[in-house]
Amino acid sequence: FEDGLRVTDKATMEVVEMVLAGSINSSVVSDIQAVGGKAIGISGKDGNLCVAKKLERTRINADTGKQEIVDLGFVGDPGQINPEILHTIIQSETVPVIAPIATSRDGETYNVNADTFAGAIAVAMKAKRLLLLTDVAGVLDKDNNLIPELTLAQISELGSDGTITGGMIPKLESCASVVRGGVEGVVITDGRVPHCVLLELLTPHGVGTRISERKV
Repeated sequence: FEDGLRVTDKATMEVVEMVLAGSINSSVVSDIQAVGGKAIGISGKDGNLCVAKKLERTRINADTGKQEIVDLGFVGDPGQINPEILHTIIQSETVPVIAPIATSRDGETYNVNADTFAGAIAVAMKAKRLLLLTDVAGVLDKDNNLIPELTLAQISELGSDGTITGGMIPKLESCASVVRGGVEGVVITDGRVPHCVLLELLTPHGVGTRISERKV
């Protein structure tokens, strides 16, 4: 991992696509339909939903103090989202289950961070709110207490003082990008909590951490 992003070589990319777009995707579709819903599994490749580009990251070399490029391999950034296929699926009262795999303009397949992918789709669909379900209560402070609300300015501060590390770094970067893209708020919440989505949508304060341009 580099800054919470998985380095993906060619062989790993083939396995990632097989698992995410295959077994996991079909399993989620089956679970939705088992409780009476209607779902269809797709990936960013289908219907040209996502045109990815290679993700470029840099870091400061601890020995030289100079900036250097970090090669993440076949890790992509969702450069362009074409939501037409999603509108078609939703209009048929079907839930799209999307695997975060996409191709570039030159036909290369990339593994896209799921939070980043979801955020790009939320912006393209002009969503009001994006919910990210994870395995922690939300964003925690240095004493492991839940931070219920964060503004974009506060995210930068948490990164600078080391409060957020690992996989939470790209997650919050994605959240900030989504809010700047026009989505009113992004909520990071614990998917292990029963009915967490309903609690977020139907209670005054919800659960987890809400990220927005300013506190509400």
